[in-house]
Amino acid sequence: MPAFPCINLLSMKKLQNIYLIGLMGVGKTTIGKQLAKALQRPFYDSDKVIEDSMGVDIPTIFSYEGEAGFRLREQAVIQQLTAIPGIVMATGGGSVIKPENREALKASGFVVYLHCSIDKILYRTRHDTQRPLLRTDNPRQRLQSLLADREPLYMACADFKIDSGSLPGKTVVKTILQQYQAALEHNESIAS
Repeated sequence: MPAFPCINLLSMKKLQNIYLIGLMGVGKTTIGKQLAKALQRPFYDSDKVIEDSMGVDIPTIFSYEGEAGFRLREQAVIQQLTAIPGIVMATGGGSVIKPENREALKASGFVVYLHCSIDKILYRTRHDTQRPLLRTDNPRQRLQSLLADREPLYMACADFKIDSGSLPGKTVVKTILQQYQAALEHNESIAS
């Protein structure tokens, strides 16, 4: 797995946290929990933090506040979580839409872009009723549109990119840990 082009810029930022970005259904929560366990760090899912703080699920927030209202809540939660040192965080698929979120993620952690094929995402989300953006007659078309809009934002934010759809989860975790360690070592050698 080749490192993502931004790896040489890591010396300018703190590598205290690992953040996972990518479309819904790419495995951010699953991989994030495994990374946190391997590193013995707390794990946060920004969507779950929003739900817990509101006392309702995300589809309910979308229905009452719309996507714009949800994105404001998401921004506040990302600002709070990125201030906590030593965590692993899975972000919502649209978290990179707001520039403030991208900056907060890039400034305080190692950002990993998980991606996989639209077919794999459709398979993984086929029974999931908690995805407001997939409540459409054509989920494939919606995912393709979301990916087209968000791919440049994911790429601009990420330090490393990995296909979480074609590799086993353990391999994805191992590869991310190797890249994170390499970034830490690179950072230390520059600081010396």
